[in-house]
Amino acid sequence: MKGARATVKLLEKQNVDLMFGIPGGVLLPFYDELVDSDIRHILVRHEQCAAHMADGYARVSKRPGVCVATSGPGATNMVTGVATAFMDSSPIIAITGQVATGVLGNDAFQEADSFSLMMPITKHNFRITDPKALPESINRAFMIATTGRYGPVHIDIPTDIFQADYTEEELDVKARVPKPRRNLSGLLDAIKLLESAERPTIMVGGGVTWSRAGPEIAVLSEMLMAPIVTTLMAKGSVPDNHPLVLGVCGMHGKQVANYALNNCDVLLAIGTRFSDRVTGKLSEFGAKTKVVHVDIDSSEIGKNVKGRVGLVGDAWTVVNALIAGLQKRKKKATWIERIKILKKECTCDYNIKSNPIKPQKVIHDLSKLLPDDAIVTTEVGQNQMWALHFYECQDNRMFITSGGLGTMGFGFPAAIGAKLARPDSVVADIAGDGSLQMVTHEFATAVENDIPVIVCLLNNGWLGNVKQWQKLFYGSRYIATEFGRNPDFVKLAEAYGADAIRVEKQSEVAEAIERGIKSQVPILLDFVIDPEEDVLPMTPPGKASSECIKGRCIWKGGGD
Repeated sequence: MKGARATVKLLEKQNVDLMFGIPGGVLLPFYDELVDSDIRHILVRHEQCAAHMADGYARVSKRPGVCVATSGPGATNMVTGVATAFMDSSPIIAITGQVATGVLGNDAFQEADSFSLMMPITKHNFRITDPKALPESINRAFMIATTGRYGPVHIDIPTDIFQADYTEEELDVKARVPKPRRNLSGLLDAIKLLESAERPTIMVGGGVTWSRAGPEIAVLSEMLMAPIVTTLMAKGSVPDNHPLVLGVCGMHGKQVANYALNNCDVLLAIGTRFSDRVTGKLSEFGAKTKVVHVDIDSSEIGKNVKGRVGLVGDAWTVVNALIAGLQKRKKKATWIERIKILKKECTCDYNIKSNPIKPQKVIHDLSKLLPDDAIVTTEVGQNQMWALHFYECQDNRMFITSGGLGTMGFGFPAAIGAKLARPDSVVADIAGDGSLQMVTHEFATAVENDIPVIVCLLNNGWLGNVKQWQKLFYGSRYIATEFGRNPDFVKLAEAYGADAIRVEKQSEVAEAIERGIKSQVPILLDFVIDPEEDVLPMTPPGKASSECIKGRCIWKGGGD
């Protein structure tokens, strides 16, 4: 068989049944073989979105998502999507075509050094210049993507490799990838710290989501009588309606979550890298706190926050080891009773019944009406932070967003990938008009492939997050943040064949969401919201949580 057929068979052996991409000249041999394959190919409208769709698929299925792009501009277009997956530790396989090996480096038509471009934003990178390396490289790519800390892997395949000859036996190559080393030598020290803690708090990050250790962390929390705070990437890993979950911490987090994070005596941090959006002023974060840091990636231990104890291993394994060591733990109720009181003070009514529509109202009704197994994705900007703060990710709901890179245009294509991974669940993208306009062309993809996702557009006519910073920190000197001429989003969606509705009154919000849930086709809900509404509370960048800007937040807790 030829290399193109061999590549398809190798993917089939990895149980790939779906991929996202756009063909090009150097990929034609490969695409010709896909005609006779059972692998479903989704023709996207932009290669960045192919990577985002593969990313959304991976986050829901917990299997590598596959995206494909041609050489040159196809590969460069895909870079942002791959970088997004890298920052959020999402396992995608990015396959790019390349010019023939004989003309590499000659500035051939549509040649770009995608290998070097992808190097800093992938977990591993292959360029196949020797036909014999193809089978092992593809097999290793899938293992690398899902061994240890998950991440994207790039495979660059020159077009002449697709024309090389292979036998069936040559495809049966066993790939080996070193298993990550655990280091639990500090386990007893961690247990002693947690046993002696009077004000323990558990912070969970994205690693908990990937390891699916939420139920075990709930058990550990109940044993320790320790409240749980989550990072952006961990929202929903332990359901928001668990009584010990305080919500998301950090810049736009819940005040009670930040209180617990900054007033605990022992912090058990699991699967988080302590980003600046969580720590705020790093020199003051955890200054009086003993930190037990758990992460599958040893390089994260002590990188941003120096801890007393570091445990290297996947979240599920380490948490179970802690549970086993803490079986005789005597619960201390004083701290948790204090937290329960503060949690009540941090409960606000955000079902704001006023016009123009407040974004909190839209999020409130989504929380109330979406099914218990719904998947919510977000774009990036104010829409993301409103969803982060106000959306109730309870029961079996999932929350998917771009955290590390903060990529505008992520949510809609990620929703398409998520819906394909779990077609029986309602999937909704919470979007902003700035972010959505970067990817509206993917309505064509959703309609063409019968993928009924809901786009809940919080439309305020601004690049809202940047505007808010200009307002708060630059004396309201606005530049390049107001959209002087937005499209008619309803007509735009309808032009692609989607359903759409414009909502301008708060009394119509719930009805529109119910219509979206029942829709059997892609649907856009264009919520025209108050352009003056800010995302608050907010801790300014580089500041301590005590300097939080509260807005209408009623929080009065803390101080002791």
